[in-house]
Amino acid sequence: MGDVDLVALYWTVSGPVEVHFGREWSTFSWRDRCAEAARAGFKGIGLWHADIEHQLETTTLREMKEVFDDSGLDYIQLEFLQDFFVPEGDPLREQSDERRQLLFDAAATFDAHHIKVGNIPGTPAELEQVTQAFAELCQDAANHTDAKVVYEFMPFDVNVNSLDAALELIEGAAQPGGGLAIDTWHMAKLGISPTEMTRIPREYLTWVELSDGQYEDMEDPIDEVINHRKLPGEGEFDIAAYVDACIEAGYEGPWGVEVLSEELRNLPIEEEFKRAYETTAAQFRAGVA
Repeated sequence: MGDVDLVALYWTVSGPVEVHFGREWSTFSWRDRCAEAARAGFKGIGLWHADIEHQLETTTLREMKEVFDDSGLDYIQLEFLQDFFVPEGDPLREQSDERRQLLFDAAATFDAHHIKVGNIPGTPAELEQVTQAFAELCQDAANHTDAKVVYEFMPFDVNVNSLDAALELIEGAAQPGGGLAIDTWHMAKLGISPTEMTRIPREYLTWVELSDGQYEDMEDPIDEVINHRKLPGEGEFDIAAYVDACIEAGYEGPWGVEVLSEELRNLPIEEEFKRAYETTAAQFRAGVA
């Protein structure tokens, strides 16, 4: 496969969690997750804010970093910050600011690759407001960490749910520490083809996640997005074409594996990591990659 670095993102390898609606922290230990990621061939791993909070009840960020370093992994990805664009004084903003500090602290300790942000709950706001807040967030982050801040746009984002809007956001913010997160599942669902990836300026194509699925929407879109994604190559989307297009656009970073699948989450830890790695690695064996 060459020198392609894959990162096992949190929801892909978290085990039997209840995404967004219940216990979000993993019952797999942090040490086991890091060891299993390295054993499978991954070069990095992801952490979700609720899992970080749970681990900090019994350990410290520094101790978590030691476990990570001992495993030999290189990259860590942190998520998720939402409602950072809500006006100050709003309870949603207060929660967001608490989480912001947690993620900044974790990013600084781990020397994280990036912090992922966006609008999963679909909080409405003017694009200009989101753009200004994103710029301020990137500036704030730079005071704490070298980690990039990446905005993930998706179908549930009522403010930024097209490539045009995403480009307006990222170019309007114009922050060296800010960029876009491209998730192939969201791109396919938004009708954004692989060839359109070349419209993203190289300096803002900061992070790419691979996930497969079906074009026809299921009856319950929330159930589909959190439980029925497919491993790369096992659905209808042309993952290899997205990979090639991102490389053509100048992407040189690691690649995330973001598969929210109830079936995958219920596999034994060894099988979960192994299948996620092998199916994704296969996408790089054809084509220009």
